[in-house]
Amino acid sequence: MSIWFKPYGLKDVVALFDNNLSKHIGIEFQEIGPDYLTAVMPVDERTKMAFGGLHGGASCVLAEELATYASYLCIDPDKNRVVGLEINANHVRRMQGGRVYGICRPIHLGRSTHIWDIRITDEKERIVCVSRMTVAVLTNAE
Repeated sequence: MSIWFKPYGLKDVVALFDNNLSKHIGIEFQEIGPDYLTAVMPVDERTKMAFGGLHGGASCVLAEELATYASYLCIDPDKNRVVGLEINANHVRRMQGGRVYGICRPIHLGRSTHIWDIRITDEKERIVCVSRMTVAVLTNAE
């Protein structure tokens, strides 16, 4: 059973969120499943610190993009909107190049909040960052 408000496909996700920070730093949505959303991000000059490793803030951007978009896909956009409330990230492994892969799954999908688990891994599926994000679900009148 799907958690999404309607039967979205990957083309729908890409079309909804095509012109923002995700695009600027090279995030590409990869897959939408019945209860998850995935994306990939390059580790390059756009996402690295001056010291050469993946910037922790870039990992947070990937996590936040996944969680916020996933929440949006769970609501009726004619009645509600979503905004980030809190993000937590533990940076576990240093990355100097290549790509990182994020997968976002729900922990809690309530009327007023959604909580998401986001795992970011390297190309060998080793954990790079573990993140949790809380998203507020607001009515469009708020």
